[in-house]
Amino acid sequence: MRRRQFITLLGSSAAWPSAAWGQTPRRRPLIGYLEVGQQDAVEARDEAFIAGMRELGYVQGGNFDIVYRFASNDYLRLPSLAQELVALHPTVIVTAVTTAALAAAKATRTVPIVSAILNEPIREGVIASYAHPAGNVTGIMNTIEGLPGKLLEITLDLVPHIARIGILINPENIATATQWREIEAAAKAKGLQVENREIRSVNDLPAAFDAFSKNGVRAVIVSRDTVLLGAASRVAELALAARLPTIAGQSEEVRAGELVSYGTSLIANARRAAYFVDKIIKGEKPGDLPVEFPTKLEFAINLKAAKALGLTIPQALLATADEVIE
Repeated sequence: MRRRQFITLLGSSAAWPSAAWGQTPRRRPLIGYLEVGQQDAVEARDEAFIAGMRELGYVQGGNFDIVYRFASNDYLRLPSLAQELVALHPTVIVTAVTTAALAAAKATRTVPIVSAILNEPIREGVIASYAHPAGNVTGIMNTIEGLPGKLLEITLDLVPHIARIGILINPENIATATQWREIEAAAKAKGLQVENREIRSVNDLPAAFDAFSKNGVRAVIVSRDTVLLGAASRVAELALAARLPTIAGQSEEVRAGELVSYGTSLIANARRAAYFVDKIIKGEKPGDLPVEFPTKLEFAINLKAAKALGLTIPQALLATADEVIE
């Protein structure tokens, strides 16, 4: 795709200035973009960031350049990819998830980093506080308190009187640990059993659904994760074959065939990341830019999936849905 052309800096053109905060670049700003997912799977999110930049008066190839690095769902590649971007001396690095932000923060303490999706950034040591990050990382949170527990509530609305639920988690994603803890605690409070299955790649999904079926799981919560987002169609296929409703955190997964989703908008977060980049280009320090919390939650329902599963969606849920897929 033209806008995703990878920039190779050779010879004298590699003389980009050091991206110390507040320093005015001698050339137009260079943005390094570090993604966990595969290029085609995260296209909408990346385009939302470019659209956000455009709204602020930036034209790619005109008054800013951008170079991408994609880990293709391999979290272990993030440190080396982050180092590649730092070596290009970008004005700012944009990341899509906390794990990528953490990898970038370990690669540099001077290049500003904006993460469109932050989870537990204080616990992970990438910021000092939400109001005053203090270091070289800032951005937008991907969750609000109680959101994982809300997924459990929706599950019980869809499939009442169940005793055991499953959850798909990616252990390589530090954000899923928080989701798991909250869902487990909420489930125990309601006397439910929770069975988690680790998904590092799409190849792990068949065994997970086989185990869910054998162990009496009646519904599956899909944690918010780039690998699981990219595998949404496969998750939907296996869930239908196992007759298991899926409750996800991202509307993109429902459009791919999963049953329902409730969570923050990845697209809105990516677009908002441009605001932080603009501030940094104009000389502000990331440590002085407060981390923002999401203001938009999306609830999506796939009626086609419900029909295939033989489920009737309660009218109370339909009435509150932001998106209903017929």
